[in-house]
Amino acid sequence: MSGTLRAMYGTSERLLRLLSLLQARRDWPGADLAARLEVDVRTIRRDVERLRSLGYPVHATPGVAGGYRLGAGAALPPLLLDDDEAVAVAVGLRTAANGTVSGIEETSVRALAKLEQVLPARLRPRVGALQAATVSLPGSGPTVDASVLTTIAAACRDHERLRFGYGDRTGAETERSVEPLRLVHTGRRWYLVAFDLDRAGWRTFRVDRITGVPAPGFRFTPREPPAEDLAAYVSRQISSAPYPHQFVLRVAAPADVLAQRIPPTTGAIEAIDEHSCRVRTGASTLDTVPYYLAQWGYDFVVEEAPPGLVERLRDVAERFARAVG
Repeated sequence: MSGTLRAMYGTSERLLRLLSLLQARRDWPGADLAARLEVDVRTIRRDVERLRSLGYPVHATPGVAGGYRLGAGAALPPLLLDDDEAVAVAVGLRTAANGTVSGIEETSVRALAKLEQVLPARLRPRVGALQAATVSLPGSGPTVDASVLTTIAAACRDHERLRFGYGDRTGAETERSVEPLRLVHTGRRWYLVAFDLDRAGWRTFRVDRITGVPAPGFRFTPREPPAEDLAAYVSRQISSAPYPHQFVLRVAAPADVLAQRIPPTTGAIEAIDEHSCRVRTGASTLDTVPYYLAQWGYDFVVEEAPPGLVERLRDVAERFARAVG
């Protein structure tokens, strides 16, 4: 291969990488792009001009704090989908994001946020029309509009503050101003982990209780997350916090096996070893706990318990023992 061909292929590969970077984040300083692609800033400027000549609208902001941003254009980088394919993908992702296909909802929201960032304006009415003409049978859990999810996902990605109305369990609504961190899907509901600026602490919000589409605000510097495993963090928040009686059990069953019987909204499961795990959960009333635990079918030891729980477990055990002689 000649030196000219090698240079041409190298430039093409770099342009695709540059497109991918511009799509992954809202704003990029020129120096950061140059460092990622291992070239100088002048090469980045030349590559941006090449992308513009190919029809990709890359906007530049001058000055020391300036940089580049990929706008919506006539083509869909870097997938190069035609109009019909772009509409089909957008509608399919919205459907998946609403929970029609189990297990891909969170991935669909991330992909949809990227797609709608660069979707040509002429295609948006077609996507909206097809979505409006489609009727889905209601599922068992609350539904969340895809536009709310993509707005939140984009704010998490771009580190932009959000302001929205939020209703609590009683229906009372308050205005919240937050720094969003991550969306978490439990299989039945969507949750937003965010730093609540008015309450100066981390909070977990049910997305279906957010009224309207959240309004993005100023950029912020990300804080240290409240936990390394955000899925486990949300599970702990939603499985025990709502209950007045909370307790911890050590169960003689592998964590993955018990997880098939206990949804994340009911209990937070932590593996101890390959044969046992720890469960943090709660209950509205202690009278139902013995019968609920009996359904698991595994031995357990009470590690932490509210007053009265151990006595109730002992009373039920003795009653059952007398029943069988």
